[in-house]
Amino acid sequence: MASTPYVCSRCIRAMRLRLLPRAAAPRTKRHLSQATKPSPADHDDTFTTPDEKANASSTSENVARHPKPPDAEPGAMTRRLQEATEEALFTGGRAGQRAIQDAGFSSELKDQLLSKIAGAKFQSENASAFVEANIHSRLPAAAGEGTRATATAQAWTGEESQEDAILRMLNDAHKPLAHGLRGKPKIPRPVVDMRLRRDPVRSAGEKVASAREKASVYSDMGLKDNIGLTEQEREELRQEFRERFAPSARAMPNTLSGLAALANERIENAIARGQFKNIPRGKGVKRDTRADNPFIDTTEYIMNKMIKRQDIVPPWIEKQQELLKTAQVFRARLRQDWKRHAARMIASQGGTLEVKVARAEAYARAELVYNPRKRNLDQITVPTNSTDDPVMVKMRQQQTEAADGVSNNKSSEINPEDDIPTVRPFRDPTWLQTEASYHNLAISNLNAITRSYNLMAPELAKKPYFSLERELNNCFADVAPEIAEEIRIRATKPARSLVDHPFGGESRKRGILGGLGGDGSATKVWESKEPRYGLKEWWADLWKKD
Repeated sequence: MASTPYVCSRCIRAMRLRLLPRAAAPRTKRHLSQATKPSPADHDDTFTTPDEKANASSTSENVARHPKPPDAEPGAMTRRLQEATEEALFTGGRAGQRAIQDAGFSSELKDQLLSKIAGAKFQSENASAFVEANIHSRLPAAAGEGTRATATAQAWTGEESQEDAILRMLNDAHKPLAHGLRGKPKIPRPVVDMRLRRDPVRSAGEKVASAREKASVYSDMGLKDNIGLTEQEREELRQEFRERFAPSARAMPNTLSGLAALANERIENAIARGQFKNIPRGKGVKRDTRADNPFIDTTEYIMNKMIKRQDIVPPWIEKQQELLKTAQVFRARLRQDWKRHAARMIASQGGTLEVKVARAEAYARAELVYNPRKRNLDQITVPTNSTDDPVMVKMRQQQTEAADGVSNNKSSEINPEDDIPTVRPFRDPTWLQTEASYHNLAISNLNAITRSYNLMAPELAKKPYFSLERELNNCFADVAPEIAEEIRIRATKPARSLVDHPFGGESRKRGILGGLGGDGSATKVWESKEPRYGLKEWWADLWKKD
């Protein structure tokens, strides 16, 4: 009897599946432009029943008989209009949205456009996060860090952000080092020997010398009562010693904040014990903030410090000092000469002292009306680059008001009357003609110095040129209120001092004849420093024996 071959259950199950009839699924067309949804026939039909397969085959036959017309691909004009519509929505704001709503689009298209606007706005606000996560990024994968930083940077809004302002101020405060001076930091790498070594053998004497006597500390604390510590302070000191000489390692903070807290605690304990009460106070150490600036070259800092210590100034500063001194000397001499000449000329017109003073005051009032001094203008300190900036205008107005206040205080005794005075300001054409050569020469010298100074001075420190007419007008306006007082002083001041000859002094003792021979101040001339040869010396030489 022939034996039948053994077939396992797995093979029997596979044979049954092969013998079952299968419905051939129709091949669908695949578009390269857009993905098609998977059809039910694409799934594995291993576990489908014959009835389900029959229904599927009938459905596929119906689809094949009545195929659905595919969607027509939009043309180039349609795509361009869609792009223009989206651009109008993105950049037009509310006006663009209102135009789209008035155009009569369908609700589905409006929702699609509005969702695109929201998505684009969210992506623009979080551009850096999208780029870092590489989500919907328009940048290519090969873009560098600089390109990505520029793309993710915040757009310019017309105002400087706080971070950029702080960075700019730091760069202005600390000048960056030159590229040649920059280099990689040199970090020292000490050689560490990790091999195990045996502790050095110490003798018994070394061990005894380096040992700490702990027992004496506790015994001394109890015996010495004259330290001046209370019982609570002694207990705190014992606790501190116990923690210090404990056999196990003490817990120490391992962070900067922990170390700072420990230091503050010890400082507060020392203050509570009174250890900071009698500390001698000395002068504070003056430190130069530029010495610790890492962006200043050491050679440059030392050279600047040497120049400052030796009082070395730039050439244009020295020229400015020379110009100031020359202008001050010229103005002082001009005012002094005019005050003396005007006082003499007004006093020579005759009358009593009160009449002369009243005449000078009338001239001063006329000077205040016809030649007012609006402000105390300093010709030598006015810059040439005056701007119309609001801040500069306000500063100039403040200087003008301050100058007017000084001028009013100076001429407080001479107030102009409501009506125009009948006299004209005092002028002397003869004196002006006599002194014209000196005035023109002095003004020419000042302008020459100003020209040489402006050639070497920076733009902000340049000075204007001098004018003889302006200097004379300022001189007349400044001297006019002082002429009356000068006339009074010249009238009441004695011609000679009361303590000199002929009113007193040594000449009174000499008598009348002594005054006829001069002031009595004899001049003694010594031919040599040797003793004088007189009658005594002659008599001694006569009777001297050879």
